[in-house]
Amino acid sequence: MAAPSHLRSFQALEAAIRAGSLKGAAAELCITPAAVGQRIKTLEDYLSVDLLVRDRSGLSPTAPCRAALEHLRRGFRALEAATEALELQRGHEIHVAALSDFAELWLKPRLPQYQSVHPNTLFCINGEGDVPLRVGPGDCAIFFGPVIDDPCSDVLFHDFVAPVSSPENTRRVARSRKRYSLEGFPLLHLGFYRNDPAVPSWAGWVSRHGRRRTAPERGIRFQRIAPVLEAVRADAGLAICGLVLVTELVEKERLSLPFGANVGVWTEHAFQVRFRRAALLRPQVRRFRAWLADEASTARAQIATLANA
Repeated sequence: MAAPSHLRSFQALEAAIRAGSLKGAAAELCITPAAVGQRIKTLEDYLSVDLLVRDRSGLSPTAPCRAALEHLRRGFRALEAATEALELQRGHEIHVAALSDFAELWLKPRLPQYQSVHPNTLFCINGEGDVPLRVGPGDCAIFFGPVIDDPCSDVLFHDFVAPVSSPENTRRVARSRKRYSLEGFPLLHLGFYRNDPAVPSWAGWVSRHGRRRTAPERGIRFQRIAPVLEAVRADAGLAICGLVLVTELVEKERLSLPFGANVGVWTEHAFQVRFRRAALLRPQVRRFRAWLADEASTARAQIATLANA
C-alpha cells in the first residue's frame, strides 16, 4: 500500500479514537463518516488486525491499537510541529475544503470581491482555483452540522428552511384551495438536512400545517441543494430547502416561497468553518477568517429579514 494511504488511514484512525465516533472524525477531516470507516477498514485489512471496537461510550481502540496509540499520537504531533515550522514559508495561498453547495452557491460568488481588495491571495477551493491542490491538509474546512465549541472554529450561520418553488408554481398554488394546494404538484425531497432534528420532511410539514397531500413521501430525491434548486426553478416541483445560500434568488424573485416565510423553521445545525491552528499563524488566513465573519454577519441579517417578512 502506498505511503499516502497509510498516512490518511492513520489520520482517520487517530481522529476517530479522539472523537469517539466516525461522525466526529468526519467533521474534523471534512469527509463523510463512510470515508473515515473505509480508510480504517483499509488499514485493518492491510495489517490483518482489528483496530477499533464499538462500546456504549463510542469507539475505542482494541488492545493491539492501544499498544501503538501513543506512537501514533507522537508521530502526528511531530508532523504538526513540522507543519508549523514550514507554514510561515508558504506564499499567499489559501486552501479551502468546503461543502460543494456552500462553495458553489455562496463562497465562490463572493471571492472576486475579496480578491479585488487582496489581489495577491490565491485560492484553491475543493482542489480547483488559482493554485493546484497540494498534498496535506487544507487551511480550513467549511461544513454543516451540530455547533461545535472550538477556538479555531466559527459559526457562520444557521439556515432557514421553507417550501420553495418557481414563481410560476407559486402562482398556481395561489389559485388552489388552501388545504389542497399541494395536490398535483411534484414534491422534491432534499437529503441535505436529513440529520437536523429541526427540519421536517414533506410528510412532517404537511401534517404540521394541516395540508392534504396524497403520498407526500413520494418524489424525486436529491442529496445536494444546487441540483434541487435547478429542478425547482425549472417548474419541476416544490422542495423544502434552506434559503441562506440563495437569499438573492428570493430577493430577485427567481425563487418563491409559495406559502410564505411564516411556515419556515430555523435549523438546529449550522454552517461552520474550522481553521487549522497552524494555518492561523499566517496573516492572509487570519484576514480571510475575518472577511468570512463579516460576510456571514451580512448573510445572517439578510436571512433574518427574509424569515420575518
